[in-house]
Amino acid sequence: MTENLKHSLDSISSSHSPHRPSKISKTTDDLSDDEQQQQQRESMSQRPGIQRYLLAIEYIGTRFSGSQQQSNCRTVVGVLEEAFHKFIGQPVSIFCSSRTDAGVHALSNVCHVDVERISKRKPGEVLEPHEPAVVKRAVNHFLQKNEGDVMVIDVRSVPANFHARYKAQERTYFYRLLSGAEPLSTFEKDRAWHVPEELNLRAMQEACKVLVGHHDFSSFRAAGCQAKSPIRTLDELNVSEVVSTPCFPSIMERKQNNLGEDPHAGTNKSETDPPPSFNGGADLGFGLRKKHGCFVVTARARAFLYHQVRLLVGVLKAVGTGDLKVPDVERILNAKTVTAASPMAPACGLYLGRVKYDLP
Repeated sequence: MTENLKHSLDSISSSHSPHRPSKISKTTDDLSDDEQQQQQRESMSQRPGIQRYLLAIEYIGTRFSGSQQQSNCRTVVGVLEEAFHKFIGQPVSIFCSSRTDAGVHALSNVCHVDVERISKRKPGEVLEPHEPAVVKRAVNHFLQKNEGDVMVIDVRSVPANFHARYKAQERTYFYRLLSGAEPLSTFEKDRAWHVPEELNLRAMQEACKVLVGHHDFSSFRAAGCQAKSPIRTLDELNVSEVVSTPCFPSIMERKQNNLGEDPHAGTNKSETDPPPSFNGGADLGFGLRKKHGCFVVTARARAFLYHQVRLLVGVLKAVGTGDLKVPDVERILNAKTVTAASPMAPACGLYLGRVKYDLP
């Protein structure tokens, strides 16, 4: 542990950060150029000696009331701000690239924070900013004392005008569905949507082709969405069957499913061949659980409407179970009303996977 980090951890008070509500509204993806430039001018006018850090964070959303700060609720931003307060001894405001709802997880969400490093020995003396590695270790130290369901996975120093939300070029979400009649494993509780019926992977993949591209997604826009326009470009939407996790395959299972082998070696399979099944199968014997089919929906775009991904997954699931046909998906899209869509998928299966930037 570096001397800077040791001094910071030893001298931090146990006070909690006051609530500092984010100034970013739900409509930030639709701000005009003038409004965005004004926001950037405000961020550039900060006092000298303040360092802006870009943070990549992962979290389990189960015990959070969403990512954004809320009064009297446990939120991702609230927990992060508290950890920073304990680290540097003063309150901070954290701004996320993407809002996530209660119960939604993140493999990598991104936010930024401005930190002024003040000497503990000489109050009022501004010191050189902490190195990103020091920030990561110190903040994680305090996060692990607070339930441990958030972790900083990367930190980078960025210019004062680099905004985690406005500079994001692309966002990728994943949604996990577990298919099968067996009750959901304890290890998967609140981590996936359990669908008792079997899912038709080919039909779901065909439905994705209808939805990819530049469309009016009013049918996949929940009530309360404040975006100025329902027009979005969905760059990617697909469904794949993957190995269910946690996965501890036997030697027989590895041979049957070619796990760990070169997928291109000695194969002449065409697109019309049935997809490999990584899950399910015969009874494995006493004391061993029959596995569920595990399907992952990937959705990628610059920005999404409120609840758009969960509404898309709801329709894809209905196609997979046979309740809808592929032509019905086009009908729902053209209806341009959310009442035409299938029920929305639950939050527990949704993961923010990646936020892409052109980093300086």
